[in-house]
Amino acid sequence: MDKNQPAEARVLTRAQRHQKKKPKTKKNKGRAWLIALCVVLVLGLGGFIFRKELMVLAFDTFLAGTVKEALDESYVPIDQPGKGGGEEQELTVAELTKEPFSVLLLGTDQREDEIARTDSIIYSVVRPVDNKVLLISIPRDSYVKMVGTPTIKGTRSETKINAAYAYGGAQMSVDTVEALLEHDVDYYATINFNGLKDVVNAMGGVELPITETIENKQADHEKFTIEANKPIYDGTEALNYVRYREDSDFKRTERHRIFLKQMLNRMKSVENLTKIPELIGIAGQNFKTNMTSDFMLSLAKTVIMSDATPSISSHMLQGEGVSRDAWYYELDDEDLEETIESINKWLDPSSTAADLIVDDTDEGGDSHTDQEGQPAGDTGQ
Repeated sequence: MDKNQPAEARVLTRAQRHQKKKPKTKKNKGRAWLIALCVVLVLGLGGFIFRKELMVLAFDTFLAGTVKEALDESYVPIDQPGKGGGEEQELTVAELTKEPFSVLLLGTDQREDEIARTDSIIYSVVRPVDNKVLLISIPRDSYVKMVGTPTIKGTRSETKINAAYAYGGAQMSVDTVEALLEHDVDYYATINFNGLKDVVNAMGGVELPITETIENKQADHEKFTIEANKPIYDGTEALNYVRYREDSDFKRTERHRIFLKQMLNRMKSVENLTKIPELIGIAGQNFKTNMTSDFMLSLAKTVIMSDATPSISSHMLQGEGVSRDAWYYELDDEDLEETIESINKWLDPSSTAADLIVDDTDEGGDSHTDQEGQPAGDTGQ
């Protein structure tokens, strides 16, 4: 055999392979054990110390291509010159995923081609370097000025903020929230709740800290019961958990935060990491965003490389119920100004941990519940 041949060209016979395994002396045998021990230590410690790097390598090797194709189908840009993943960006994808950015999360329950309103509206600020996320929940009944349409009901431009999506889709929702919070929306993501249960089921369920049975009882709400203290909850139960609103919006937005965190924890397991293409395939038409696939993939690897699930701070805009031609949620001006200031700090890369402290009103009292009144024709859950 020519020893100068490349390694891949030299093929040992079965006898030669067996012969190669036989130690010639006890000295060599001892050395072989030492080498084997070193290999085990290196692989074991390396696998532990560099497990995140190995997960990223696996992600790049086996998943990124397939995932990118699926994510490209969810890309729906809106009119945002120089923002939202468009061609006029001045920063690279790597730079973008290191800078704080905002995402408007819009949850709908749209069925087929029907006109849908947003059941959940969350303005979020992501700080990738700090591994922190701020969630600002905007009550769907908040009485605000619509941006993009001259009048509502023929007389005014103000109505419930969840109507913005029905009037003008993601574009009007983004424009209206930008005007309300006085900050840009860098990206939006519209998620149809009807696809959520399939995603949760594909992940084998999700852990939820439900210590008391949850039950929908109102006559005009879809009936369901979620048992307490189960080790894992399926997709239908998870969907009912995030949509339940017979207690208060404070509790409801807290459930949103808990669900997001538990899903992140579940997703970061090696087992579910391999299911990403399947999960994105399930999401399909239920997910639309103006984030490019390259941006999302880069962000996903940032999450994988982090030491823990992102720390989530949350706040719900404060206000009180008022009755006009329908029931509305009148936002508190002072709380709104404080929230705008908090967003400003979170979007500032130089802000310290002390600057990012937020009054987490999800744990607070029940200043607003949907039991006080429902918009006409809104039966929801």
